[in-house]
Amino acid sequence: MSVRARTLLVASAVLLTAGCAAEAPQVALPAAEPAPVEVAAASSGGACRLLDFGAIAQHTGAHFDVAAAVEQGDTHTCVVRAEAALLPELTLTVTDTSIDTSGFTQDVLPRGATKVSKLGKVAYRQKLPKTGKAGPGVEVGWLATEGRLATLRWTCPAGTDPAETEKMAGKLVDLARALDTRQL
Repeated sequence: MSVRARTLLVASAVLLTAGCAAEAPQVALPAAEPAPVEVAAASSGGACRLLDFGAIAQHTGAHFDVAAAVEQGDTHTCVVRAEAALLPELTLTVTDTSIDTSGFTQDVLPRGATKVSKLGKVAYRQKLPKTGKAGPGVEVGWLATEGRLATLRWTCPAGTDPAETEKMAGKLVDLARALDTRQL
């Protein structure tokens, strides 16, 4: 081995052992972004306890991730939407009532609404006109078997084709059939 090679080997050994003796300087790393956690609609309380984002997506095809509830007296309301957009929006309202089927038909059933079978004691669905910056909508209302009046209302974004609203009416009826208002 040549002198030059031995000198490089010794110098390398000295540098390596000198580097091990000193601690490496601390480098501050930025905090990692928190992982998004999907929160269930039910965590908002009120009528939201009856809704599940997965079930809504299954029935309507829409994906929501924000829910808000309010209770006033015997009325429980839940509004769900996507964080990124104000519309579409789904609203569920459930109110305790002593009304019977004839009272529902006479006082609650909107003029021009379509009756719906196999939903509560008596039920309807109706199209809603566009209002302000919102597009058309649809509402499904029913008298549940345990003395509760319930409505599901879907509000579309402006510019939504009325044919899409009609398709959503059938999807909302299916979602309404999946809800158990007794759990409130």
